[in-house]
Amino acid sequence: MKKFAVVLAGCGVFDGAEITEAVLTMLAIEKAGATYHCFAPDISQYHVIDHVKGKPAGETRNVLTESARIARGDIKPLSDFNAADFDALIFPGGFGAAKNLCSWAYEGDNARVNPDVERAVKAMHEAGKPIGAMCIAPVILAILFRGAKLTTGQDPASAGFIEKKGNISIISDHAQVIIDPVHKLFTTPCYMLDAKMSQIEEGTQNLVKEMIK
Repeated sequence: MKKFAVVLAGCGVFDGAEITEAVLTMLAIEKAGATYHCFAPDISQYHVIDHVKGKPAGETRNVLTESARIARGDIKPLSDFNAADFDALIFPGGFGAAKNLCSWAYEGDNARVNPDVERAVKAMHEAGKPIGAMCIAPVILAILFRGAKLTTGQDPASAGFIEKKGNISIISDHAQVIIDPVHKLFTTPCYMLDAKMSQIEEGTQNLVKEMIK
């Protein structure tokens, strides 16, 4: 039975993990006959967004604590991640991936990856294990790899960043999975496109199935 590590970035599309993508990822893993455990960095969020008003809420929250809402409390700090315990690593999207897991949302071309995220990705890559990313999360991989085939759907800003970092940006549509067989990277656009929940479900299922193959 394959075991996935699911890395969350908080709780909420504008400042954390995209909840629909996160939940459907876990469902896809279970439906594929695999298991998962959730991780998140134990750090403060970049900021907190009031999801009703669409504006900063002027408060501070912790990425691990907020991610625990999605994981029903069954979650570990990403600093505890051990690549030897897992067969695959996967990142649901949401702007938290670009704000908390890396700094692309506010540092652009000078973006950096959270140290715990970087260690987890590099450990899995060195072990030859697959890494998946959806929505905006492929920008994390764009910082850490060179010559990789990645997709964020049809978004020009993130596609341009992927190319500037020496990678190859592939235009994709709903439920498509772009596979980089050399680096064992798997990406799909999800809510980077104007998508319905059923399309997100199809995309996450396709991503998980390809990673298991």
